Amino acid sequence: MDKFVILKKNEDRRIKAGHQWIFSNEIFDSSGDIENGELVKTLDSKHAILGCGFYNKNSLIAIRFLDSKVIEDLSVLFKSRILYAYQLRKQLYPERNSFRLLFSESDFIPGLIIDKYNDTFVLQVHSAGIEKNLNLIVNILQEEFNAQNIITKNEAYFRTLEGLPVDDTILLGELKKEIIFDGAVSFEINFTEGHKTGFYFDQNDNRFFIEKLVKEKTVLDAFCNSGGFGLHAAKAGAAKVVFVDSSSTEIESAKHNFNLNKLETEAEFIDADVFDYLGELINQNKKFDVVMIDPPAFAKSKKSLPAAQKGYEKLNRMALNILNVGGYLITSSCSYHLSSVEFISIINTAAAKNGKKIQQIYFNETSLDHPRIPAMPETSYLKFAVYRLIN
Repeated sequence: MDKFVILKKNEDRRIKAGHQWIFSNEIFDSSGDIENGELVKTLDSKHAILGCGFYNKNSLIAIRFLDSKVIEDLSVLFKSRILYAYQLRKQLYPERNSFRLLFSESDFIPGLIIDKYNDTFVLQVHSAGIEKNLNLIVNILQEEFNAQNIITKNEAYFRTLEGLPVDDTILLGELKKEIIFDGAVSFEINFTEGHKTGFYFDQNDNRFFIEKLVKEKTVLDAFCNSGGFGLHAAKAGAAKVVFVDSSSTEIESAKHNFNLNKLETEAEFIDADVFDYLGELINQNKKFDVVMIDPPAFAKSKKSLPAAQKGYEKLNRMALNILNVGGYLITSSCSYHLSSVEFISIINTAAAKNGKKIQQIYFNETSLDHPRIPAMPETSYLKFAVYRLIN
């Protein structure tokens, strides 16, 4: 490994504190012609070695830091970190065969997400370095996990930032459906049509929490996707669950998963824009005991944050207006650019503008298979909160 980059003075502080990204404007000099995805040594301003990482001249994240030592064998490093990540998941979820196996920077392989669906592994590759060495990952998943199918379901936004093609690939086996069990509920995963890698593992623990609140209650699951929260509510004895999503594909998926679990709770499946549907409920003065809203990210960037804040406030204000006194608002945001403090403030503002009194009874982030790095706020994105309506 002869290629290297030299950082500007004091730009090593974040890396030494545990962050894993070096930005292009933090680099003073380099050894010359370095290929995108190449492993390079990283030196501080005094030319002392900090470690090494993957370089990409086309990305704002110029180096994704891998290790404080010089890496002799990438395959050995990848294998040890993937197995270490797997040990954690099996300790946390011993009965499950499906979970987020590797969470990128949080599991110290930046730019790579691996979701395990039984023997099918779905990858998101957001780094030129990982793309360049993808064969090593495939070999590890075959040899250590007996992977039968390995596919990519990448996010175009992140691939574009890295200068990578956005097409998905079948790396091993075939593209086939999987039925997974999350510890209480089964889901059929359609990798062709589903969002993200096919399922939102990040909300899994939060779905179990809502079971405490729904017995014999009327429940609205808005932005239901494949039915995650609503199915757990039905399983836990809700009197009725209404599933709403603007995607007819997701509504059909939720209905299919409801039948797959042989649930007997009264259920209704509605293909509609959530804002429009909530407006209709308000006009009809129809209310629920539990209202769950889990929208997609409203803020994709800092620039879009002000509009997103207004969107979250409007959504939560409408949700509170269809909630019975003594009922529960279960609300989420997966917008990284919106902080937890800002999110809680938005809910408080929504309640105040409605003349409602609420108490927060629970707050959480992602499920345990999504660990976070204290030095990297970028690894923390999900906000999940539960409020009880007092009056």
